[in-house]
Amino acid sequence: MSNKRKWVEDTLNPALKSGKSRRASYKSSSGSELEALYTPEDLGGFDYERDLGYPGQYPYTRGIHPAMYCGRLWTMRQYSGFGSARDTNQRFHHLFKQGQSGLSIAFDLPTQLGYDSDSLYARGEVGRVGVAVDSLRDMEVLFEGIELDQISTSMTVNATCAPLLAMYICLAERGGIDLDKLDGTVQNDILKEYIARNTYIFPPEPSLRLVADIAEYCSKNLPRWNFISISGYHIREAGSTAAQEIGLTMANAIEYVNALVNRGLDVDSFAPRLSWHFQIHNDFFEEVAKLRALRRMWARIMKERFGAKDPRSLMFRTHVQTGGVTLTAQQPLNNISRATIQALAAALGGVQSMAVASYDEAICIPTEEASTQSLRIQQIIASESGIADVVDPMGGSYYLECLTGRLENEANRIIEQIEKLGGAASAIKAGYQTALIQEAAYNYQKEVDQGERIVVGVNKYLSQAPQISLHRVGAGVELTQKKSLAQLKNKRDNEEVTHCLDRLQKSAEGKDNIMPALINCAAVYVTLGEMCDVLRKVFGTQKESNLF
Repeated sequence: MSNKRKWVEDTLNPALKSGKSRRASYKSSSGSELEALYTPEDLGGFDYERDLGYPGQYPYTRGIHPAMYCGRLWTMRQYSGFGSARDTNQRFHHLFKQGQSGLSIAFDLPTQLGYDSDSLYARGEVGRVGVAVDSLRDMEVLFEGIELDQISTSMTVNATCAPLLAMYICLAERGGIDLDKLDGTVQNDILKEYIARNTYIFPPEPSLRLVADIAEYCSKNLPRWNFISISGYHIREAGSTAAQEIGLTMANAIEYVNALVNRGLDVDSFAPRLSWHFQIHNDFFEEVAKLRALRRMWARIMKERFGAKDPRSLMFRTHVQTGGVTLTAQQPLNNISRATIQALAAALGGVQSMAVASYDEAICIPTEEASTQSLRIQQIIASESGIADVVDPMGGSYYLECLTGRLENEANRIIEQIEKLGGAASAIKAGYQTALIQEAAYNYQKEVDQGERIVVGVNKYLSQAPQISLHRVGAGVELTQKKSLAQLKNKRDNEEVTHCLDRLQKSAEGKDNIMPALINCAAVYVTLGEMCDVLRKVFGTQKESNLF
């Protein structure tokens, strides 16, 4: 009998029987059974050099940089965007004054789906859940007073990533900024849209072409720009477990890398600019372990599967955002505690960039007060907690290392199943990923409804919450955007607009990289909707599949 088993039988079990245990058993949020205590016996064949190593060295479990936060803190960027470009620009400047170190832009649904603000499909949605960007003119206002070569900009957009990036490039060129000085990220992760979020436009094949076109263009012209942020965030937001978030996102990444390699690109020519976006949920230790497992898995995948030789190709660089789905409309001030726990887990997990959800986001667009308070959470953790003073202070915890290995193993099983189906794109057509997430979401909600999983203020510890200020976007934004669009279309060179749209159509019908044609369109103030209408004509549109 092992020493641990002897302790369990002789010491732990009698203590539990004589006292009052909270539950008969404990599980992680991914459903794994948890032991009451972890010891070296739980690590099995754990090898320090192989599985952990040192920070800044393969397999990067302990961090991709040797000094981590002892050298440089993570980038603090609040996810911001609402109303008009002018409204959002004012919020950007406010957050910079409060100490924000990078931008993270939220676009409204019409912008994400390729419709201008004057479209019938945009009615009632203009500026509601993000900023409305119809043309280069809006982009000019959005970044007024902001030096593009002095900041890092993250744009959370997928289906319309190419035309919006084209606008950003035009903005930089007009400001006399060399493209090799632009620092930032576009999400550009269309596969997860079919899996979890549904803000897609085109079928998977042309959508993957657009992803590859952006990657190829950026690799040659924007050397500091991350041309994709492969996102597990929305997969988790849709209801997946942590292990599923890892496995499904890694499978998508493998599909993207294969697409670029098949285009003839050397893996080391683009892999250093691959970046990631994940959610941080409530299970503190599991979230720390998740980030460590992701780093180790990616290093092994790139080295062993794709033969990458550049150490930068093996480095898992991620932005994270605390969990929007974990926020509650009931007792919204409780969300400050949730966001703080999640942000602490992210920092201990070794992220490169972070956004903290605001306490009012379950109810409305964050107020200025709430977004500032969320930024303060990051600043307090960085400046007052002491966790940034040591590289990977949790490394070596028996519990944490066991969780890391368990998540990695479960995620690898999911990847293997997807590969049996022909890869991520084929599995999407079979409905595999969506079905997996739906089952996990159902099980989670059932546990909440039956009181097996406690959500404070929702199914336990109920009380009347204090009133908080709400931020609402009025109908005036839509009217203003429509008026601005009409003026733009009257003043621009519409003959040149027609020529550029014709060239865009020919580019889309052929095999050339589509980015130069989109940049030409953006430069003469072709609108987002006009560009996307041409692409719809050539590529067609994707219809939502019904799994029920």
